[in-house]
Amino acid sequence: MNQSLTQVGMPNARLQVSILPQVPAANGIDAIDFLFDANKSGQFKPVSKVASGGELSRLMLCVKSLVAQKMDLPTLIFDEIDSGISGEAAKQVGIIMKTLADNRQVICITHQPQIAGKADAHFFVYKELSGEKVKTNIRQLDTDERITAIAQMLSGEKPTAAALENAREMVQN
Repeated sequence: MNQSLTQVGMPNARLQVSILPQVPAANGIDAIDFLFDANKSGQFKPVSKVASGGELSRLMLCVKSLVAQKMDLPTLIFDEIDSGISGEAAKQVGIIMKTLADNRQVICITHQPQIAGKADAHFFVYKELSGEKVKTNIRQLDTDERITAIAQMLSGEKPTAAALENAREMVQN
């Protein structure tokens, strides 16, 4: 786990699991708590109390990827696993997800071009007004549309030539 945390841009983070016996209850005979130290302070506290949104996202990715290696999980779904990260951390998250996708279906909702660029397929989710109702739709993007979508993630609604070139490079690698 700690090695995975380093890969996603948290080299000083550590995770411990506290297992304490409790009176038998509906949740079992042990009280289990995940304890987190983001900065090698030696002070492990409950993840729910001390981890930021970005840290939680990366912790979940690490946990899910390790569990997926040990169990036959045919599909993994990540909903905005990129919350609170960017740059190199987002690139590393994309690499981990690409590796996970070698042996299973990975579905990821992301706003990070570094992650979207690693996908085998890119879908666009959009809403449209149909009569009095708003409907959510989805469609797969072709290569050119995919490059444009990633370029928009990089530079906004009207992507620059540099953003388009960067997006092309992301899709090809």
